[in-house]
Amino acid sequence: MEDLLAYIISRYNYWAAIILLLIGLYGMIAKNNLLKKVIGMTIFQAAIILFYVSIGDKRGATIPILAHGHDGAHQAVEAAAYANPLPHVLMLTAIVVGVSTLGVALAILQKIYRVHGTIEEDEILETIDQ
Repeated sequence: MEDLLAYIISRYNYWAAIILLLIGLYGMIAKNNLLKKVIGMTIFQAAIILFYVSIGDKRGATIPILAHGHDGAHQAVEAAAYANPLPHVLMLTAIVVGVSTLGVALAILQKIYRVHGTIEEDEILETIDQ
């Protein structure tokens, strides 16, 4: 039992990502206010970014830059000693896309409020049906 508890505690970053993911999913599905749905979507995106950055971590690894004067033909590169930068680079792109998505969603919400006078999903659907 102690081993299981130690294992769970050692993976706290994954549990944080799972909890944030569930909070964001709940916000997108259960709430009727469109702004709360957008906030849930942003939390969901942050959870995914946290998860990918967490799996990109490699203890004891260094940056993948070869030393000056390193001749690849004479000496093999030890790939296990270097961290893979790809997950981190992809998450930088995901952050930019997330901010852009948030900006567009807020602009659309502003237009919806101007047209319908509310951002409550039920009230908007009632005005559309009439």
